[in-house]
Amino acid sequence: MLTIMMECRDNEAELAQTLSALVSGAVEGLVRDVIILDLGSRDGSCRVADAAGCRFLTHWDMKDVVRSARGDWLMLLEPGSRPLTGWVDVVQEYVALNRSPARFTGSRNHRRPFFKRFGRRLAPLERGYLVSKRQASAVVRTGMRLEQIATGHATRNLVAEIVPAWAVKALRAED
Repeated sequence: MLTIMMECRDNEAELAQTLSALVSGAVEGLVRDVIILDLGSRDGSCRVADAAGCRFLTHWDMKDVVRSARGDWLMLLEPGSRPLTGWVDVVQEYVALNRSPARFTGSRNHRRPFFKRFGRRLAPLERGYLVSKRQASAVVRTGMRLEQIATGHATRNLVAEIVPAWAVKALRAED
């Protein structure tokens, strides 16, 4: 039903956090496969992906990757982001009733400081991106990155929240 896709470069810890948050989706039968597109990692990202049963690709053509996805829908995420409790039911309901792309709602507990919200656009994958495989196939081109697939399309907001990757990095920096 759903293929998760992420790009990583030396994101071993972040990848582990995101993959652990996706376990509930795999248990419920929502997540069919996870594809990790490596951008030159020199850490243990490959081992984390392998231990979680993900496909870890070091060389790819984005058209082939989208075509090979087992799910009818794709969820593009940043390593480190974590969908919060209840995301599985929300996504299942959304894909059953809708055709347009969607993004998670930003976590109320993990918002940028007030003044940093002005004049700044969200990164294309900051709140994830849920899109049908058919729609993604129509826009994907050779050499594209995931963030380019998620740019420039009108989206709906999912009721489920996500902790963005930047918030996880900020918390780690405080420790």
